[in-house]
Parts: sequence; structure tokens; C-alpha cells
Amino acid sequence: MFSVYVYVLDAMADWEIGYVAAELNSGRFFKADAPKVQVRTAGISKEPVRTMGGLSVVPDCIIGDIAADEAAVLLLPGASTWDDPKHGAVIEKAAELLSAGGTVCAICGATAALARAGLFERRPHTSNGAGFLEMVCPGYKGKERYVDEPSVSDGGLITAGAAGALAWAKQIIGHLGVFRPDTLEAWHAYFSTGDARQFFALMQTLPGAAG
Repeated sequence: MFSVYVYVLDAMADWEIGYVAAELNSGRFFKADAPKVQVRTAGISKEPVRTMGGLSVVPDCIIGDIAADEAAVLLLPGASTWDDPKHGAVIEKAAELLSAGGTVCAICGATAALARAGLFERRPHTSNGAGFLEMVCPGYKGKERYVDEPSVSDGGLITAGAAGALAWAKQIIGHLGVFRPDTLEAWHAYFSTGDARQFFALMQTLPGAAG
């Protein structure tokens, strides 16, 4: 079973976790033999946070509750508040997870927090465009590893820019192996194009679908 932790912080960008959290939590398109997935929110404390969209979220657990192992997945959404030193605990947890073989997924402003911690120096990664991390992270040393794509996967580290939420979700879902490959391709094609044919193609890949 995978334990997926969505880190929630004030001013977090709600939409950036929408695709991936909804699919992993609902399991509506999972393959028949998919591993079980538990999605929980995690915070610095159990005090409510307020998202960019104005939603109030009460964390299910705190960062210290996350076990650093291969079955743990940490989702780090973007926010305008990542500069606050209080987020150091979750960055330390991210480093622990990567060392333990877990999965860390960062998008938008969260990529800057990981870059500041030096976690991109030896790993391919992306962010909000070439030059962004150099601009916001003094001492950033990962320029040679930067890939100018919406989302980049390097084993247990999956990163994306602000406009890459769908691509990021696809790579996370693919990494966890909870969709059939044809389901994942049809899912991504439908949500990226809106083509109704892709929706019906998606339905045909699901367990129990008529052949």
C-alpha cells in the first residue's frame, strides 16, 4: 500500500494537486490489481490552513507522522509562502524520503524550496521555466540538470512547473503503477484535449468494460 501525503500550507495553489489527489484518492480508474492507496493531508501542525482559493483545510496528521520508507509519497504543492523557514521540517522529510527510496513530488513554488535545500544538484528536475530557480534561489547549483519540460520524473523525484499539473499527475500515477498504461494514456489524452472520443477510449480500458 502507498501512503500519499499532501502537504498543506497557507496560500497553497489548490488546482495544482487537483488531478493527482482526486485520482489517487478515488481510485476510479485504477487497474484491477492496483496497490491500495491512502491519501492524507499533512501540515506543520493540525491547525487549519487557508488555500489560495480560500478553502480551509485541517491537516490529518503532522510531518513527524510520515514514515520515511519506499511506500511513502509526499506531494508538495506550490504556494507563495514557501520562503517561510517553518517549512524546513517538510523539506528535511523530503530529503529523508528520497534517501529511503520514497517518492517526492514538487510543483511550482515547492521546487524552489527543494532547490534551496540542494536536492536538485544531482537529479534532473524542472520548475517554472529556465532561469526561475536561479532567480529565486541564491546558490542554486542544479542548472546543468534542469529540463525545460512541463514535468520531469527522475525515479522518486517528480517535479513540475505551475502550468504542468496534468503532466505532473500523469507521471506520478505512472510511477505508482495504479493505472493500466492504456488507461493512463487515454486519461491524459482526454483531460488535455477534451476530445469525447478519448473519454470513451478511457472507459473501454477499465475493469469490467465490454470488449
